[in-house]
Amino acid sequence: MLVNLIREGLGRIIAAVSVLTQGKPMARSQEQQAEVTAACKNLSLYQFYACPFCIKVRRKMHQLNLPIEFRDIKKNPEFRSELADNGGRGKVPCLHIEENGDVQWMYESNDIIAYLQQRFV
Repeated sequence: MLVNLIREGLGRIIAAVSVLTQGKPMARSQEQQAEVTAACKNLSLYQFYACPFCIKVRRKMHQLNLPIEFRDIKKNPEFRSELADNGGRGKVPCLHIEENGDVQWMYESNDIIAYLQQRFV
């Protein structure tokens, strides 16, 4: 219990520092941003606020100016169930990707970041 409390507290401090130092998002033309926004409608990030690996992914999403839906598995038990039942694991971060009728559940922050950079830069 004490370890969880310490982990949560440190995670919140890291999240606050991240928000304060994240900088400006990538600038795009209105047309380009509209295309990116449309593409992001098929993506969602299963995460929770104080997870350092989730913070890393959210920071990159901010830098790339990606309006991807956040699904907080600590606040919403339905999201936790969706992740475990459909993704196979209750681990975060996990990017849910739906493209051309295919569904992919991408775990690991570095893999998610590489995918986002390759797709949106």
